[in-house]
Amino acid sequence: MIYQQRAYRNYVKANDLIKFEVIEEESDLLILAQKNLYEKALGLILKYRTEIKDYFKLDPQFEKSFSPLRPKRQAPAIVKAMAQAAKRVGVGPMAAVAGTLAEFVGQALLPDSEELIVENGGDIFLKIKQVRQVRVFAGTSPLSGKIALELEPQAKPFSVCTSSGTAGRALSFGKADAVVVIADQASLADAAATAIGNVVKDISDLEQGLQLAKKIRGLNGVLIIKDDQLGALGKIKIVPR
Repeated sequence: MIYQQRAYRNYVKANDLIKFEVIEEESDLLILAQKNLYEKALGLILKYRTEIKDYFKLDPQFEKSFSPLRPKRQAPAIVKAMAQAAKRVGVGPMAAVAGTLAEFVGQALLPDSEELIVENGGDIFLKIKQVRQVRVFAGTSPLSGKIALELEPQAKPFSVCTSSGTAGRALSFGKADAVVVIADQASLADAAATAIGNVVKDISDLEQGLQLAKKIRGLNGVLIIKDDQLGALGKIKIVPR
């Protein structure tokens, strides 16, 4: 697989945190923490990637299915989390892989850093102690890079995950420039962003996407961008950039 440079990371700024990347084959994580946790993060990525790849050998359909699948009893926790999130929104388990990996790595690093941001291809796990902004990149939309989500600190970690049918390498059956979902769990946010994005093929589908989002329990906020239009619901604050 050809490595795809993630140019949007050039805009990531948090001067009070240490920023570093951890790359292992397709997994490419940007981490911001109170200290450099590269070695631990790399070990975690290797661990979880091995668990997922070993499970593929046991259950080959898990990697290929576009519909929810029940994991085998001996499946590791990260695989079960992917499967559970996918079942809740009606997509294949791999729709949740990037967000789930960011979440599992983030949860394991939290004991070493009270404030932490783990980004994996637009899917972000956060534990923040001050207001942060996440800029929204939305393919060829004129809104891309022009707006951001302003995020307030919360007692527990939460996640912001993005799916796009016009940018990046993630598979989408829709044409939304960006679907951004805020939820407590990154696995759910990632799967939900994919499911919502699948139904948005034109500007006229924005309302359909929002109606689907309303039916998914556990979502805190949703933003959908198609061309020069956007739709939003829930606890979401959009600010200009």
